Amino acid sequence: MTETGGTGASGTTVHEAYSFACMNCGYGWEQTYDIEHRTGPDGKPLITYWADGRRVPSPLTHPTCPNCEGHKLRIMRSGRVATAVDAWQHH
Repeated sequence: MTETGGTGASGTTVHEAYSFACMNCGYGWEQTYDIEHRTGPDGKPLITYWADGRRVPSPLTHPTCPNCEGHKLRIMRSGRVATAVDAWQHH
């Protein structure tokens, strides 16, 4: 994870990458996110995820496989797709 931006009114943006492996169809992929951490007008934290320039839902709350649209996914640190897919195929 790398941090960019400040911690002022605009908040902080961090970059995080995750690996995903679908336990339904075996599809694996990686995605990098720009994650904005800010404070809302009510004082509560606001966290916004961006991927490829588009706002997206958090990949940690309800991930979806882009291949089969399944929701049974394994989420790992980046660089782990090949290991997870290989393990899935041997079961």
